Amino acid sequence: MRGAAKARRLTRKVLLHSHITAAEQHCSITMPPNPPVFACDMAKSDIRNQPAYTLAEAARYLKVAPATLRAWFVGRSYPVGDGQGHFRPLIKPAKTPPPTLSFWNLIEAHVLRSLRTDHGVSMDALRRAIEYAQKKLGNDHLLLSPELRTDAGKLLLAHYGDLIELSASGQIAMRRTFNEHLARVEWDGWKFPVRLYPYISSGVAIADKRPVAIAANIAFGRPVLARGGITTAAIAERIDAGESMADLAEDYDLSAEEIEEAVLYERAA
Repeated sequence: MRGAAKARRLTRKVLLHSHITAAEQHCSITMPPNPPVFACDMAKSDIRNQPAYTLAEAARYLKVAPATLRAWFVGRSYPVGDGQGHFRPLIKPAKTPPPTLSFWNLIEAHVLRSLRTDHGVSMDALRRAIEYAQKKLGNDHLLLSPELRTDAGKLLLAHYGDLIELSASGQIAMRRTFNEHLARVEWDGWKFPVRLYPYISSGVAIADKRPVAIAANIAFGRPVLARGGITTAAIAERIDAGESMADLAEDYDLSAEEIEEAVLYERAA
């Protein structure tokens, strides 16, 4: 009996380890029946929290203007009288200097993309809305939380809408954009983001079309086709080398449309 129980505990530990991270886990975890509790803040040794992307890479992967992304993670100066003021950054990068982002930073920026890119309001209003919601909910990492899909998201959007005096129609549009962005994030059983399906371009996209995925434990966090796991960069390089979409589709057992989506993602502004 003791041997069987020990084996079950070992199996649970192996499954938990493989599910949470592909890197070594240095945080102590209490096993079921209680939910896992990370002894170090935000599972600092988790591969998803490790620096992996330059600002330029992240901007390209998320289809966000590099200057906008820099403002979110570094801050931005603005003229004040005879001098200059400085907006504090909205998100703390995984590493500085230079600012290097983690997979979880990508998720935070993806969520901000729904609020900043489409409405172009001041960073100060957005920061105040985030800080207000985080304080109310007791969650210092609100932009990573799946609760954004429910009450947390409603609280954030309501306060944000009030601060920027958004019209009723504008609030409806903002909620839709916000929810569409959240639908492109997958969380694991412990409410940590595990996968992102980025937009193919910075323009209008089909909400339920998600051909490209980013996960920290796949291809070193580089974008891949969701079906097949081939990096979009590898596909674009082969196309540029003169190979046809039909040949690549046959090599990777993918459709020509999937090959085309990979190329569009790599080359889209």
